[in-house]
Amino acid sequence: MNHVPESRITVLNEAPLRTEGRYVVYWMVANRRLEWNFALDQAVGWARELGVPLVILEALRIGYPWAAPRHHRFVLDGMREHRDRLAGGPVAYLPYVEPEEGAGKGLLGALAAEAAVVVTDDYPVFFLPRMQAAAARKLDVRLETVDSNGLYPMRSAQRTFTMAVHFRRHLQKTLGEHLTEMPSPDPLADLTGPAARLPDGLLDRWPPASDALLDGDDGALAALPLAGDVPPVPFSGGRRAALERLDAFLRDHLDDYGEGRNDPDADGSSRLSPWLHWGHLSAHEAFHRLAERDGWSPARLSTEVTARREGWWGMSPGAEAWLDELVTWREIGFNFAAERDDYDAYDSLPDWARRTLADHADDPREHVYDLAAFDAAETHDPLWNAAQRELRRKGTIHNYLRMLWGKKILEWSPDPRTALDVMIELNNRYAIDGRDPNSYSGIFWVLGRFDRGWPEREIYGKVRSMSSQSTRRKVNVDHYLETYAEGAD
Repeated sequence: MNHVPESRITVLNEAPLRTEGRYVVYWMVANRRLEWNFALDQAVGWARELGVPLVILEALRIGYPWAAPRHHRFVLDGMREHRDRLAGGPVAYLPYVEPEEGAGKGLLGALAAEAAVVVTDDYPVFFLPRMQAAAARKLDVRLETVDSNGLYPMRSAQRTFTMAVHFRRHLQKTLGEHLTEMPSPDPLADLTGPAARLPDGLLDRWPPASDALLDGDDGALAALPLAGDVPPVPFSGGRRAALERLDAFLRDHLDDYGEGRNDPDADGSSRLSPWLHWGHLSAHEAFHRLAERDGWSPARLSTEVTARREGWWGMSPGAEAWLDELVTWREIGFNFAAERDDYDAYDSLPDWARRTLADHADDPREHVYDLAAFDAAETHDPLWNAAQRELRRKGTIHNYLRMLWGKKILEWSPDPRTALDVMIELNNRYAIDGRDPNSYSGIFWVLGRFDRGWPEREIYGKVRSMSSQSTRRKVNVDHYLETYAEGAD
């Protein structure tokens, strides 16, 4: 039918393809973009084969955990771009935002009742897998999920990896064949014909989001029943902002990425995780733009499997360092979550980590804080407090300081399980890239996932430790501390 690899497609139910259906539905839930998207490719391919128009449903629930203006505004920015791009064209676009919890119930079923097939995004964490499984049980038409999360199909390995070096070795053996399997840069470019007519009465019951809400009206957002204490981040969601940030990173910071990414005052990290998380930016497009900049082709891949961070890609040192983050470290999280339903549970930690943390659970702790103190950045450590204030204000923490942030929560909590609960709660409440496989990788790395044992220490046991003193010796934080001091704007 089209060029979407079979390794990326999963059929969730046994209902038939309905050839007499009036349109194809793309239920956009994670890959919130109209470009470089295998799921959209699949939906467009079905529409072409069956000779019917395409309907895109991009819905935003109210009742999801940690729902707040912060996350809503970021998604709405992308919806606004989709509304503008698709207006008056051959695709019927429904940007639906629940005005109250449960108001969207029945919408997908009503659309699917006249559909030939429903295609959605394969995303392995948060409430999305449960939501899609429930839909699959109810729909009487074929429901497919499509993985467009990363360069490597996340279910291809059919196993998990205990350390990043093991996953990197696996990628060096297998990834090359997938680098020629790229989604379409613009799958909607050649679609023609009239847009689909939606079922009678559907828009009366489930009207599209208002222009005021999509266009950024503060009052329209405030009218939604969301947690008002987590305001929007000071930057925009959507593809346009994502590409501006990507281009700036490739132009200004890539060459020094190997050293600059760990320096908070240098601001050398890519800072692309918010748009990658919400699906506004594709890892495939980011890789494509990097390859173009570097003049790269697959012929430059090394035939030697070394599992080293650099040397396999045949790119510049900065590019290879960034690809280790974008591909190895990001996609090991997708692999783990796709294979393990307990990806967010303490007992998913490796045996050695649980044993050593249990051995040191009763070690004396000089400082112990509860969730409220951590949340309010009221610890004795100015650097940790600054990182927490950055998280609250901007929805992000500098990559290197995020590791310190987690390690000190482990050290200053009464036990490791409580530390995990605190990290998940604060990260998912405030981080604009939270509730993501990569986000869970970072949290669980604090406790030993994807790592190895280190010299034994109090509280940490053999889990790697970090200190603010050593961090301040390794990287520049003077400007960072000033920026995120208590009371600073």
